Amino acid sequence: MKLLRYGPQGQEKPGLLDAQGRVRDLSGLVPDIAGDVLTPEGLARIAQLDVDSLPLVAGTPQQDLRLGACVGRVGKFICIGLNYADHAAESGMPVPAEPVVFSKWTSAIVGPNDAVEIPRGSQRTDWEVELGVVIGQGGRYISEADAMRHVAGYCVINDVSEREVQLERGGGQWDKGKGCDTFGPTGPWLVTADEVPDPQVLDLWLEVDGRRYQNGNTRTMVFGVAQLVSHLSQFMSLQPGDIISTGTPPGVGLGQKPPVYLVAGQTMRLGISGLGEQQQRTVQA
Repeated sequence: MKLLRYGPQGQEKPGLLDAQGRVRDLSGLVPDIAGDVLTPEGLARIAQLDVDSLPLVAGTPQQDLRLGACVGRVGKFICIGLNYADHAAESGMPVPAEPVVFSKWTSAIVGPNDAVEIPRGSQRTDWEVELGVVIGQGGRYISEADAMRHVAGYCVINDVSEREVQLERGGGQWDKGKGCDTFGPTGPWLVTADEVPDPQVLDLWLEVDGRRYQNGNTRTMVFGVAQLVSHLSQFMSLQPGDIISTGTPPGVGLGQKPPVYLVAGQTMRLGISGLGEQQQRTVQA
């Protein structure tokens, strides 16, 4: 299934994408694509529905029908740094011996086509296409062998970053440099895990103003999805609707020679095979 949230910002309703690419309304059956709806039991109830009997929503998604972030009421937005060896190299940093973990504030989360704001005074705002993992079954101290049973599904994330704050100010402030408003476009939809038999074979890419900067595949991740879920659960309880953003392949602006950063008025377009595409216009905050 492809689950989504549609409508004006702050008033999104739950829905799903049917086989014809149209949005079907779920608001009469579930309150949101969030929390217990994402547990195995919650997803099984949705899977049993007759999709063609659900109300059809007017408009074309990502055109004249706005989509919000595909998960609502996110409790934790956990991010993994330097999880592709060639991205670590372009960043001038060593490949980590265990996952580098930081957080984005949930106030950074926006829809897949919402504008991305360049923070006031920023000269080094950057892009990062990433595979997002959404937790369905919560837990602590999850073994790697059991980890995939805790995954509800996957989505596209743009881990927008302010490099000066992240790497230089205050000795480096990853949370501050990653957590600005609009720095977490998420979606367009949550593709349930049954439709992604192997998350370690997915192509991911990103363009700015039509120029392809990032081309990668999740097979080159240093730590795979099962490893990340297990590792994180040793330090925190994972809960339904938590999002893990799993790192980016090479090709970010920081790694260009010379570096290239975003300015207002540009268009980012990015996607992951089978998970959909995003497109954002940059604006000045």
